[in-house]
Amino acid sequence: MAGGGQAAISFMTRMAKVAAGLGVAASAASTSFYTVDGGERAVIFDRVRGVLPRTMSEGTHLLVPILQKPFIFDIRTRPHSFSSTSGTKDLQMVSLTLRVLSRPDVEHLPDIFTSLGLEYDEKVLPSIGNEVLKAVVAQFNADQLLTERPHVSALVRESLTKRAREFNIVLDEVAITHLAYGQEFAQAVEKKQVAQQEAERSRFLVARAEQERRAAIVRAEGESEAARLISEATTTAGNGLIELRRIEAAKEIASVLSRTPNVSYIPAGDNGQMLLGLNAAR
Repeated sequence: MAGGGQAAISFMTRMAKVAAGLGVAASAASTSFYTVDGGERAVIFDRVRGVLPRTMSEGTHLLVPILQKPFIFDIRTRPHSFSSTSGTKDLQMVSLTLRVLSRPDVEHLPDIFTSLGLEYDEKVLPSIGNEVLKAVVAQFNADQLLTERPHVSALVRESLTKRAREFNIVLDEVAITHLAYGQEFAQAVEKKQVAQQEAERSRFLVARAEQERRAAIVRAEGESEAARLISEATTTAGNGLIELRRIEAAKEIASVLSRTPNVSYIPAGDNGQMLLGLNAAR
């Protein structure tokens, strides 16, 4: 009976040792492998050699437990936005918002990890973005930021892309998404527009007065020419033309009076003629 108990205890002891060994082996196996998902890269830190220069791609990889540790980088393009208040060449304050699409340079991930760490973009992009915006905006007047916006955006994109390359960051897109002026500049623009409208109105009034003056001169010249022609015709042909105009006027007056209901009788004189003013002319 005692021998059977000893055998059972010995068996249980061996099983516990085997289980412990299997547990240690499983734990060692689980810590000896790591997985890099799609759109990611891994940088290995070795406790003996430091950060290894090789970048690990997608898949499952082997490492030395305790001595090595993987650090995963997301290499997909990510958006970042930041704002800056800058002074223009004519000392106006302008608020701009810049949006960039950035990703790390895969070939230089070990350098990025060594100098900046995993949050490299949050450490670098806002500072260099503000630096570039202030430098570019200071080259233009406030109104030029609107009239020459494509040129301003191109300068910002070129300068910021070049600056980011110094930190091994690739910029796929750089865009100015918002631009706002200060209150003083907005009031100055409004006053300028009002002044321009008043100037245009004044120019219109001056032009209209000039046209009216020219029209009066032309009309006076026409009347003078007509009077001269009439005088010449009278001198040449006598008063026949004047008598003809008087007869035509008298006919028109008589025709109007005959159609007027308030006139019921028109006296006839001189052989029944109803032409007004002819006797005086004779």
